[in-house]
Amino acid sequence: MKTFLYLCAALGVMGLAFWAYQENYQTQAALKQSAKVKREIGELRQSLAILNAEWAYLNRPERLAELAEINFDRLGLLPLEPEQFGAVEQVAFPPPPVLPITDPIEVRGQLDGEGQFP
Repeated sequence: MKTFLYLCAALGVMGLAFWAYQENYQTQAALKQSAKVKREIGELRQSLAILNAEWAYLNRPERLAELAEINFDRLGLLPLEPEQFGAVEQVAFPPPPVLPITDPIEVRGQLDGEGQFP
């Protein structure tokens, strides 16, 4: 009976050791994958910063004005004038929503002694 317990304990220790090694290898693989993803994110952020700088360089107002002058015959672009903008009164805003009569209305504040709001 004693040898059976020793055998079971040895098998248990070997099983736990096998499980621990598997977990170790999976953890190492996950760490490598994480480092790879972080490196890729860093590279993508760097390329995004470069693209943003190029975009800002290409969208300089003096450069765009020069391009508009060069290509005026083809595009017919003119500078913006204040008369081209409309007034706020000309904008058709949607009407405010109409609440049903049955909905309660929230009232804030305290009434004075005569039942009026101060």
